[in-house]
Parts: sequence; C-alpha cells; structure tokens
Amino acid sequence: MKEKRQLTKSEMQVMQALWSMPKGEAYAADIMERYAEPRPAMTTLLTFLKILREKGFVEAEKHGRSHLFRALVSREEYTGAVMDDVKDTFFGGSAASLVSFFARRESLSEEEISELRRIIDKVNPRNNQ
Repeated sequence: MKEKRQLTKSEMQVMQALWSMPKGEAYAADIMERYAEPRPAMTTLLTFLKILREKGFVEAEKHGRSHLFRALVSREEYTGAVMDDVKDTFFGGSAASLVSFFARRESLSEEEISELRRIIDKVNPRNNQ
C-alpha cells in the first residue's frame, strides 16, 4: 500500500467479501450474497464500491451492463499495513512490545506459546543456535 489508508467497517465488509472470492473478484450481486441479513440496498453497496475504487482498493471492469470488481490490495497486504500503523502508533515501532502486549492480555495457552516459539524460530533461525 502506497500510503496510509484505513477502511471503514462497511468498506471492510465489502473487502472481506471480495477477498473470499476466487481471484479476489466478483460482481456486485455476488458480493451482496456474502452479506448476512439484513443486507444493505444495492445502491449502498455500489456506493461503497465506488469509494473503494477512489481509495485505490478496488478496480472495476465493465462487462456488458455490469462491472466486475477486483481487489487491488490483498488481505495480507492490508493487514500488514494496519499492523505496522498500530505498531508505530502505540508501540514505538517495536514488534516485541506489540507481541508482549497481546501475550500479557490474552492469557496464552502452553500450546499457543509453543506455536509462537516455532514461528519465531522459523522466521529467525539464528535463535536456534
């Protein structure tokens, strides 16, 4: 992501639907099907898609009278940008402070702690020496 852009809750719902689609693309009707009841009006969904296009999260390709909407930002890319912002804003840029905050707050099980150790060892193999 080129710049800091945050999604609103409603925009996130649209992106979640797109991310769950094969190839990250769908028509508005397909996106609407992913909503739980009560669903928004189609005009509301189209407004969200227009905003997402303007923000650079989505592109649209005309197919007859419809548009095929495609996510331009992956879930992983967006999550990474948001987490970087949280890390920088609340933890002084320290990944260790961010992780320790959640470790203290979440009452991690032994299994979760072991999994975190495996992840750290995999990402940073020199810790195994």
